[in-house]
Amino acid sequence: MPKSPKRERYHHGELKEAVLDTAIELIGERGMAGFSLAEVSRRLGVTVAAPYRHFADRDEVLAGLALRAVDELSGVLRAQAADSLPPRHRLAAAARAFVRFAAEHRSLYQVLVASGLDKSRHAELRDAGGRIGAAFLDPALVVCGGDAQAAQRLVTAVVATAQGYAGMLLDGSFGQDGQAVEAAALQAAHAVLALVLGRDALTGPAAG
Repeated sequence: MPKSPKRERYHHGELKEAVLDTAIELIGERGMAGFSLAEVSRRLGVTVAAPYRHFADRDEVLAGLALRAVDELSGVLRAQAADSLPPRHRLAAAARAFVRFAAEHRSLYQVLVASGLDKSRHAELRDAGGRIGAAFLDPALVVCGGDAQAAQRLVTAVVATAQGYAGMLLDGSFGQDGQAVEAAALQAAHAVLALVLGRDALTGPAAG
């Protein structure tokens, strides 16, 4: 009996990427709780043991997906932050792109922010936040007149703001219609501009 095209591909070393692709498909359908390597194997038409040639366990697959999310998101953000807009507007545009990414790559984004992976076990994920934040850093440095500490505080606040709006979008706070993504993305951008204008408050005394 001839081998299936999928099995033939895997002999050429593509099983690892196929497992990741199928895992993200499953997570999109069932959420992270519904994802298992057994189901991945079934969909790919390989033995249950086959994915373990590349991944020690389910968490390693999630870690691989988180790294993929970091690569894709940081690339999108770098493109926005390197635009020819004034630096404060580059920060706002990057926040807007962050929210859009969360909507367009919902499963990848959820793995990145909600997988609960132990970073002490997955050392490759420890700098994930830094790689995403680095995309905001150049325009933040310009905004802050080269003050590295102030720029880092601003980046932290900007990323937290973008992540907050992304989370609200995904939980339905902006509705379910076709305007929801752009509404959330635009509000994130406006919030970042407000942060830039009020950035001195990031080092001020807490209210109350």
